[in-house]
Amino acid sequence: MKKKVDEFKYPFTTVMSGREKKKILKQRAKSLAEGVEEDKGAEGHIEVVEFILSYERYAIESIFIKEVYPLNDFTPLPCTPDFVMGITNIRGRIVSLIDMKKFFNLPDRGLSNLNRVIIVESEDIEIGILADEIVSIRLIDPEALQSSLPTLTDIRAKYLKGVTDDRVVVLDVKKIMSDPEIIINEEVDI
Repeated sequence: MKKKVDEFKYPFTTVMSGREKKKILKQRAKSLAEGVEEDKGAEGHIEVVEFILSYERYAIESIFIKEVYPLNDFTPLPCTPDFVMGITNIRGRIVSLIDMKKFFNLPDRGLSNLNRVIIVESEDIEIGILADEIVSIRLIDPEALQSSLPTLTDIRAKYLKGVTDDRVVVLDVKKIMSDPEIIINEEVDI
């Protein structure tokens, strides 16, 4: 019995016929295909990155996320709204940092070594959203999202895609990125 297990685990280290090799390869292919069928339950779900803003849990669809980067250093920008933290250099790209806590009028927790910048992009716009902490990556059924919670203020409800059963607020990145309030593009005549 031990020898057969070893042969299945390491089939080509012993002398085998072509028929035996094909049988083992078919068994492997069948077991791999069964694993794929189990993942079919994820169809129709959206993958999100869940994060924390002021003790509340939020999520953004991963299709809009380019990368998640630790907040190491940033340069404040004068004469910008208070929700614009500044700019940061991420591998040679200058990215605007948006503090969604200030944008949503949430209490500030301050900066820590857990803070992360979620780089999101939609069409030709790329911004960094400051998160207090990244919680997880998970799948959410879009049909199970509730439309709103009574505790959400008007501005948060405006950018809401939905709320999960466990009260994770899924943000609509397209609405955030297309809002003229969040995109600052002043041109100065010189």
